[in-house]
This record gives sequence, C-alpha cells and structure tokens, in this order.
Amino acid sequence: MLVPDIAVVPRPASATVLPGGPFVLTAGTAVLVDPQPELVTVAVLAADLIGRLVDGPVEVRHHEPGAVGVIRLRLSDQLPAGEEAYRLVVGRSGVLVEARTPAGLVHGIVTLRQLAVPAPEGALHVPAVRVEDAPRYAWRGLSLDLARHFFGLADLQLVVGLLAHYKLNVLHLHLSDDQGWRLEIPSRPLLTQRSSGSAVGGGPGGFLTAAQFAELVAYAQVRGITVVPEIDVPGHVNAALHAYGELVPDGRAPEPYTGTQVGFSRLHDAVPATAAFLADVLGGVASMTPGPWVHIGGDEALALDREEYVALVRRAADVVRAHGKGVVGWQEIAHAGLGEDTVVQYWDDRAGAQADRDALVAAARAGARVLMSPGQHTYLDMVYDTATRLGDPEGPALGQDWAGPVELRDAYEWEPSTLVPGLPPEQVIGVEAALWTETLATLPGLTQMLLPRLAAVAEVAWTAPDRRDWAGFRQRVAGQGTFWDRLGVSWYPSPQVDWQR
Repeated sequence: MLVPDIAVVPRPASATVLPGGPFVLTAGTAVLVDPQPELVTVAVLAADLIGRLVDGPVEVRHHEPGAVGVIRLRLSDQLPAGEEAYRLVVGRSGVLVEARTPAGLVHGIVTLRQLAVPAPEGALHVPAVRVEDAPRYAWRGLSLDLARHFFGLADLQLVVGLLAHYKLNVLHLHLSDDQGWRLEIPSRPLLTQRSSGSAVGGGPGGFLTAAQFAELVAYAQVRGITVVPEIDVPGHVNAALHAYGELVPDGRAPEPYTGTQVGFSRLHDAVPATAAFLADVLGGVASMTPGPWVHIGGDEALALDREEYVALVRRAADVVRAHGKGVVGWQEIAHAGLGEDTVVQYWDDRAGAQADRDALVAAARAGARVLMSPGQHTYLDMVYDTATRLGDPEGPALGQDWAGPVELRDAYEWEPSTLVPGLPPEQVIGVEAALWTETLATLPGLTQMLLPRLAAVAEVAWTAPDRRDWAGFRQRVAGQGTFWDRLGVSWYPSPQVDWQR
C-alpha cells in the first residue's frame, strides 16, 4: 500500500514503509556497482544526480561486499516482468537499486532522488521504504516542435533531464515544417544552408548538426530515453521546397514562411525529384538514429487528394522500413493502410476528425499500434485557462486554445484505453505529450507550459488506472515545485494545487 508521505511522481506500483530510521545521504555517500561498462555509466549518472542534491561530489566504486552507508546498483532478473521494472530498498544502513536493465536502474535512482528530503546539518534523509515498480505503457514520451521556434542542444538536454525525472522514455523531435528545417542531412546540405534561418515571426532559426544530434541521442540514451526524429511529409514542407525548388512542378522555390497557417504546402508524387528526396532524407535520418523508430509526420496535408496522399505516405514508409526502422505517423496515416509494424499517433479529438478516428480504429484492428496524444489532454502548448495570460507582458502571450484550455487536472484525468470508442485497448502502445512552439520562443516559456502538466501526463502513462486518483496526485505533485525551483526553471503554479514553498 502506498502511504501519503511517499511523494513520488509517477505513483509506483507498490511502495511500503519499512521499520527503522532513514538513510542519510551526504557528499560522502558512495555508489557501488559491478565493473560493467553499461552499469558504470549509470552509476556515474547516479553520482551526478545525487551530488547535485548534496552539493558535493559522490564517489563511484566497484562492488565491495559488506560495505554500509552506500547505494548499490545491481542488475537482476528476479523482478516483475518488463524491461523497465525496478526495485528500490532503503534502510538505515544502505540503499539497494535492482533492475532488469540499465534503464530500470535509472528509474530507481530517480525514485530515490524524489524521496530525499532536507535534514539538519545539510544532510538529506531518505525514508526506509521498499518500492516495486514497472510502467504500464512501453512508450511514454514528449513530442517537441523545433521547427516553429528552434531550441538548441543545451535546452534539449534540460528537457531530457525533466523527462527522465518523470520516467518518460521517448523524446520525439519535430524537425521539419513550413517554418524551418532543423537537422543537418549531409546528403542534402541545402536544407540547413537555405531553410534553417527562419522561424515563426521572423525569429533567428537554427539547426542541430549531425554531431549535435548524435550527442543528444547519446545523452538521452544514458537516461533511458529514445530519440525519435520526425521529418514531416507529405505536407508541412515549405522549408524543404524553399531549399530544393525541383520538388515543385514548375521548379520555382517558394519564399521562406514565418506564419502559423497549416495545410498549404505539399510534395508531388509525379515530380521526379520527390522519390530521391524522400530516399535521401528519410534514409539519412534513419542512418543517424540508433533507436527503432522514425516518424514520417503525415498530418494536415490538406492540399493533397486522398489517392496521392496515400501514395506519398507509402513511399515514405517504404524508405524507413528499408533502413530497418519502424514507422510512426500522425493519425492521418491510418488511411494509408501501412500494416502491423506501424505506430499511429492519435492527436485530433475534435468532432470534425471522425473519419480519421474511424480509420484509426480500423488500422488498430488490423494490427497497427496506437500512441495516444489527444489535444484536449496532452497538447501542452494549450493555455491553462482563458483568463490567465502567461509570458512577457511586453511580448506575445504563451499558448493556443484551439483544443481548449488544458489545466493540470485535464492533463491527468483521462484514460488512454477507452478514449476512442471501438479502439482495441491492447493496441495502445503508450502516451505522448506534445509541445508545439508557435508561441514559444524561449526556454522559460517552454518550461512554463511543460510544468506541472508534464508530470500529470507521465503518471497517466506510467501508473495503472486503479492506482491513479486526482486527490493523491494533487498532494504528491505539490512538492515538485521545489525541485523545479532548484533547477532554476520557470513553471506555472496551477491554482488547482496547494504548492509547497
């Protein structure tokens, strides 16, 4: 039974208070681990995270039988099923974190970090507790739009840290759109040379070099997070057309676009350059991506008829599969009938999208998996409420409202398996929040829209529905503000929570 003073987000599957006093965490605490490269990497991460809590270096040592006052990390197959399962046991004499995989160890470390509370004389106390935990869904992510406004490597690394802290395991990057191209593709250099310097409202733009992308992927991987790159086709392609005019039937490249309208740009299946472009770009992205997925977009291609849309989506999917990757796309790709190795991302829950929902259900019944990102619950660029204006008083307001306000409780109180009538619940692969950046140009603005709602979506994705309740979450998330303050990030103090300050 989870007791109220174990304020962990997302809520664990099982947590029990043990007899005895707390574990005292200080700069003298050591992390012990077997000398295996993948475990040493996790131990170094653990030492870094704990060192930030205690304001001092934490030593990593190899396994020492009988050592006390240490944190032991250990791989074990004697845990609940699932690659990310972990066990955390805390007592006065030490801490044991066991997991099936390094990713599970990271989750255990995060739980330990959340349990630590300030104590006299600068130490931290971790209550004696036993936690047995594993996630509900295998895919728990955040989609982040870099195309409307660009965020560089340091900002993305901070976002990765937030994802890891709430046991999310996917960072989905929206890397191309009408407003800009954000990833270097060595075989297509004009994409970044010509189309990376624009952004919504005339901002400076920017892009990730191939080396920066690789660095981000490695940084995320250590923290148990997979990067899923998205190249949006066959719509949302003005930046691509501006770079390569041969993709346009008359060969005339359009001007850069810095507005926010959607649906006007398109690829052409009959243009000879299209097939080579898709092969070069999607093949290049797949080769740069060690993870199993590449996202092909597929949304809001309003200038295409259904037949040509389907042909282009299938062409893009074929390239991704030829490079050994699974295909992910927004809900519209369900019309293309791509088969069982496809993840279809549900986003538009408005009444006018019923045809897409019907196609989604049909695709799921045919074997496709579904990733749940409903706008009314997970689109974290939506305003919290219509009466609250966030952002610089002298600048544009943060947030949109086309899906309606999304307050913290809206992001928490929904059930992925029953949201779409007729959708087989066993086909739901996970939950992913989305943050679009039409109105977000700075890191403080971005984190203010993410927090606290990211924590709510994380619990929906991690915790079984019979262990989720708003009252309990409201109490547990109340202490997270002090963590965000310690990180120095902006966040929104939702009036739905009595925040601890």
